[in-house]
Amino acid sequence: MISLMLVDDHDLVRNGIRRILEDVADFQVIAEANCGEDAVRLCREHRPHVVMMDMNMPGIGGLEATKQILHYAEDTRVIVLSVQKDNPIPGKVLEIGAFGYLTKDADPQEMINAIRKVAVGQKYLAPEIAQQIAISRLSKHEDNPFEQLSNRELEITLMLTKGARVPDIAAHLNISAKTVNTYRYRMFEKLNVSSDVELTHLALRHNLINTNQL
Repeated sequence: MISLMLVDDHDLVRNGIRRILEDVADFQVIAEANCGEDAVRLCREHRPHVVMMDMNMPGIGGLEATKQILHYAEDTRVIVLSVQKDNPIPGKVLEIGAFGYLTKDADPQEMINAIRKVAVGQKYLAPEIAQQIAISRLSKHEDNPFEQLSNRELEITLMLTKGARVPDIAAHLNISAKTVNTYRYRMFEKLNVSSDVELTHLALRHNLINTNQL
């Protein structure tokens, strides 16, 4: 039996995924969460084999939640679910240890196949994501400016674009506000922006976020 935890802040999305997975005889959904903090807590309590992790959520978000889960529950495998196909997120989640990446328009059978592969320790990428990563690594040019950000800088970028305040980001990431601001200024310099508003507009232009996440 493959035990699963579903993490998504949209009840309709989470319920839809649960209905798909409950019809599979050897799958069992043992926990659900609607934010990154609850995902980390419930994962430590229930130790699911596989976590289906939404990337953009309130609080610490999917990237930081994935990092914490992999730190506290080394045997748990994470599959990230996102609407994004052509931004730095897929490569970043693989760098921090996620085992899979699926887009939210994946058909049910692809999701089932991905879970089975990841549960036995195999990586799974949606075909279009694998192609995008391969092209990005072969290219000598970084067309997307967010590619140059570190994992921590990208985490903070995503939180800032959702309107999070520096003290809140510091608390969620367990670092000082001064450190957050250091990352923030470094990001601004790399991306050639001067405010959180400009950062958000740039993120929208490069599909790092979409208007539904604002």
